[in-house]
Amino acid sequence: MKGALHEEIAGARTAPQASHPLAARLAAGLAAGLLAWPLAALAGPRDDLLAGYSSAAKKVDPSFIGFSASRGDSFHRRAFAGGKAETPACASCHSNDPRAAGRTPTGKRIEPMAVSISAARYSDPAKVDKWFRRNCQEVLGRECSAQEKGDWLSFMFSQ
Repeated sequence: MKGALHEEIAGARTAPQASHPLAARLAAGLAAGLLAWPLAALAGPRDDLLAGYSSAAKKVDPSFIGFSASRGDSFHRRAFAGGKAETPACASCHSNDPRAAGRTPTGKRIEPMAVSISAARYSDPAKVDKWFRRNCQEVLGRECSAQEKGDWLSFMFSQ
């Protein structure tokens, strides 16, 4: 008797999914939507960052037509001579693969830069500006241009 009751309860838990495929699909869709909601909420600040950099890039170069993840990828890996010797490229600390963790010259772990791995990254414009100021000085020996920032962010958003 105890086994039959257990089977009946277990069957009752799975019956709605088997007998109501539409309900199962709706539940799955709702779950996916709830999981995607935080990511969608972060898209606004990221879009605003890119819009600001785009506006600044157009002021410098009226022929500017948009950012490029491919240029951002090249920028990320390129070695520059103007910054610190131990950090000639973004990839010096942040790894060639933005989905992988990096390390500072002192060995401190840096969380992956790719949005696909670190979903909350780039949601605070003040933090983004702070890190661009600091890292561009260390790697390039100067501030990054608006186009360089936008290209690099486009690369991170594509990963």
